Amino acid sequence: MAVTKQEVLTKSDVEKANEVLAPIIRHTPLQYDVYLSQKYDCQVYLKREDLQAVRSFKIRGAYYAISQTTPEQRDRGVVCASAGNHAQGVAWTCHRMGIHATIFMPVTTPKQKVGQVQFFGGDNVTIKLTGDTFDASASAANEFCERENQTFIAPFDNLNTMAGQGTIAAEIFEDAKKSNLQVDYLTVAIGGGGLISGISTYAKGESPDTKVVGVEPASAASMKAAFDAGKPTTLEEMDTFVDGAAVRTAGELTYATAKRNVDQLTQVPEGAVCQTILDLYSKEAIVAEPAGALSVGALENLRDEIKGKSVVCVISGGNNDINRMQEIEERALIYGGVQHYFIVDFPQRPGALREFVSEVLGPDDDITKFEYTKKVNRGQGPVLIGVLLGDKNTYPDLIERMKKFDPHYINLVDNQMLYTMLV
Repeated sequence: MAVTKQEVLTKSDVEKANEVLAPIIRHTPLQYDVYLSQKYDCQVYLKREDLQAVRSFKIRGAYYAISQTTPEQRDRGVVCASAGNHAQGVAWTCHRMGIHATIFMPVTTPKQKVGQVQFFGGDNVTIKLTGDTFDASASAANEFCERENQTFIAPFDNLNTMAGQGTIAAEIFEDAKKSNLQVDYLTVAIGGGGLISGISTYAKGESPDTKVVGVEPASAASMKAAFDAGKPTTLEEMDTFVDGAAVRTAGELTYATAKRNVDQLTQVPEGAVCQTILDLYSKEAIVAEPAGALSVGALENLRDEIKGKSVVCVISGGNNDINRMQEIEERALIYGGVQHYFIVDFPQRPGALREFVSEVLGPDDDITKFEYTKKVNRGQGPVLIGVLLGDKNTYPDLIERMKKFDPHYINLVDNQMLYTMLV
C-alpha cells in the first residue's frame, strides 16, 4: 500500500486526539528517576504509562480509534487483534461505551493478559484465542470482519490509533515546559510502530532538536528490517518473549512515519530486557512488562551519547504475569554470563559427582540443576547440569576444567533446541 499525502500523520492530528482523550484518559506522571540518572550520568525521566487504567498506553489509541467510528459501525460491533494490551484498551473502551467487541489473541498470550481483557470488557467482549503470533491472530480477525461486516480497530497501522498514542508526547512536552525541561532524548518501544509513530510525529513538531530513539527486541526487530529493506518486510524467525512488541511485519503507515521522524533505532537483547525488568522492580518498585522495559533497556546502548543529557523513557506497560518471573530471572542470569547449562558424560562409579565438584567447579560456583539416571551395564552416563558462577569472569577457566573432565561436553546455551527441551 503506497502512502499518500492524506495518509501522513500530523501534529495537529495528535492535538485533535488529545482534545478527545484529555477528559477520559489519565494524564500519567513524568517522574525523575534518581537511580537511573546516577547509573547513566544523565537526567532520566520516566513517562509512567504503566499507571493507566489498563496499565498500558494502548488505551489511548483504542479509545480514540473507536470514538471516530460511526454510530452504525459501533452498533454492529468492533473487532481487534492483540497480544494483550491493545485488547485491554478495546475491552475497556467498549465496556465504557456499551458496545460489543470480538477480540482475537494469540494462543501464546500470557494468561494474565487474557484474564484482564475479560475483566475490563465483561459481557461486552468475546475472546477468541487464535494462532501462535499476533500476525496469525490479525489475519483471523480481518477474515472475521469481512464475514461479519464489522469494523477492525487496528492496533498500530491506522492514523487514528497512531494519533491516540501520540497524545503521550503531548503530555510529556506539556509537563516538560512546566519544569523548564529540555528533552534531549526520547526512547520509545517499537512493536508494530503505532506508539513510535504518534510520539515521534508530535515530538518533531514540538521540539525538532529532541532525538527520538526507537527501541526493539533484538529477536523481533521488524522496524529495523523495514528500514534496511526500504519497506515493511516479514521476519522469518522471531522470539515472542517480548510479547507486546513481537510483530513480524511493521505497518505500512507506521514504517513511513518512523522513517520520517525517528532519528535512531536500537535493539535490546531479550536477556537485557529481563535484567531491566528485575532492576526496575528491585530498585524502583516498578512492575514493567517486557515491552514496557524496552525504553529503559536501551539506555545501556546509548550510555556514551546521553551522558549529561535529559532523557525521557516511556514505560509503555506494566501487565507482567507473575508466573513469568522465574523465566525472566533465568534469562537475565544467562545473559549476565553467570548461569550455564551443560550435558556432561559422567563415569558411572561412586565419587564421580564429588570429583566434578572438586575438580571442575570453582570455589564460589554452585550447582543449580542436576539430572542423572544410571544406565545399566554402561561405563559412562550423560548428566544435565546447571552451574551458577560466583563470578562470570571465571567462565573460561570453568570451560578448560570441563574439557578435561569430558572433552565432548555440550553447552546447552549454544544449542537452543536442546536447552528448550531439557531446561
